[in-house]
Amino acid sequence: MKEDLEMGEELMQQLRSRATELLLREEWNESVQAYSHFISLCQHHISPLSNRAEARSRLRDLANALQDCDGALEIEGTHFKTLLCKGKILLGLNRYSLALDCFKAALLDPQAGLKCGALEGYLERCKKLEHQSRTGAFDLSDWVVNGFRGKFPELAEYIGAVQIMKSEISGRGLFATKNVDAGTLVLVTKAIATERCILPEQNDDSADNIQLVMWKNFIDKVVESASKCKRLHHLISVLSNGEDEDVLEVPDVNLFRPETEESGLSMGKLDMGKILSILDVNSLVEDATSAKVLGKNSDYYGVGLWILPAFINHSCNPNARRLHVGDHVIVHASRDVKAGEEITFAYFDVLSPWRKRKDMAKTWGFQCNCKRCKFEEQICSKMEIQEIQMGLERGLDMGDAIYRLEEGMRRWMVRGKEKGYLRASFWAAYSEAYESEKTVRRWGRRIPAVEAVVDSVLEAVGSDERVLKAFMAGLKRSGGGGVVEIERAMKLARGVYGKVVKKQAMRTLISLGY
Repeated sequence: MKEDLEMGEELMQQLRSRATELLLREEWNESVQAYSHFISLCQHHISPLSNRAEARSRLRDLANALQDCDGALEIEGTHFKTLLCKGKILLGLNRYSLALDCFKAALLDPQAGLKCGALEGYLERCKKLEHQSRTGAFDLSDWVVNGFRGKFPELAEYIGAVQIMKSEISGRGLFATKNVDAGTLVLVTKAIATERCILPEQNDDSADNIQLVMWKNFIDKVVESASKCKRLHHLISVLSNGEDEDVLEVPDVNLFRPETEESGLSMGKLDMGKILSILDVNSLVEDATSAKVLGKNSDYYGVGLWILPAFINHSCNPNARRLHVGDHVIVHASRDVKAGEEITFAYFDVLSPWRKRKDMAKTWGFQCNCKRCKFEEQICSKMEIQEIQMGLERGLDMGDAIYRLEEGMRRWMVRGKEKGYLRASFWAAYSEAYESEKTVRRWGRRIPAVEAVVDSVLEAVGSDERVLKAFMAGLKRSGGGGVVEIERAMKLARGVYGKVVKKQAMRTLISLGY
């Protein structure tokens, strides 16, 4: 019997050594299998559980990795390696406060002295990210000023003053819960999955094939992420698949906070058909009308799934834009937004006439019924508007077109935001006219100053890079402008880039024409 016991212990030691060897060789799947075999035979050893947690975390099987950590800590609550492993997993899951507790507990262990530098680094990262997540105090300025060199900035998950409600536009939407001014952060979140590639310049069959491969890889990544995490699986299932929008449940926005417990979440069936429908409806292309890609990813065509931004509907008088930084998306107000107002993106170019926008909406599979579209549908029936549009197509002088439109609006008693709607629709004419010193001199005061047009377009459709560039060109022609003009330019820039970029960095972006 003694010999049997010794043989059993020797077998266990061999099994444990083999598992450790696989771990050191970074053969994660095989290591998990070997440790699982060992644990099934001997369940009260800390190191195998801790090591399996490490291997599972490398495979992004974070839920099971956390279970292993908890199992090891039940045996010894102050085990240094397990506390460090659990802290890193929680940090990867954006649960900053819980991760901070683990790192602080690990720091009390005598072994911490050997890894004090690394542990202090994790503590500082946690503190920084927890502060960002709690306050929304993000700052990309140093990275921008340094020309986007080095790694992408590390960003926390952040949800601002918003809630999900039933939308008059379509299904469910994201709504502001308080007044916010242009540039204010709405949310910051990391993609469930992304896929990027460089598309050939010519639009031929090769480009279509590349996009098909890219889409397949993207789908595989989403499916893999959903299969490994109950929380992600549940969040993806909450998204619309384009059917029965009016009867969909309205989730509490707190469901999307990283610290939400997984215990009450369901793991319902997500068949491939439903996943494809969800991705078709909710995926975002990075290089879009309402978006700006910062850094090296600007060279690529990218697509991704960001859960909470997927609730943001389209409007032709949008109030939000987004920045893409690495795999994160930063959503901010592109103009002042009132409490209770729905947060909206432009899915396509809203500096376009109503009929063109109507056609673009059809390609997206919907009809836009926003206030702007309803107003322009009525006024575009006027013969004068149609004559201006036909004139522009036939080469009508831009100054003449603007003069006719402005005189028409005066006669039709078009004021306020509605004037901004029409100026936005004919932005191409205004922009070309203001770019031509000859046109500006010829028409003089018979056409409005660029500042007046910019202000009304900003109020109607939010900030846009093209509007910002036109305004900056006007400032340059007039010698630089005063304090009021510079502040107007900064407000426009905040609407384009958000308050995550401060003044000096904002000037850098503007000067680069970014």
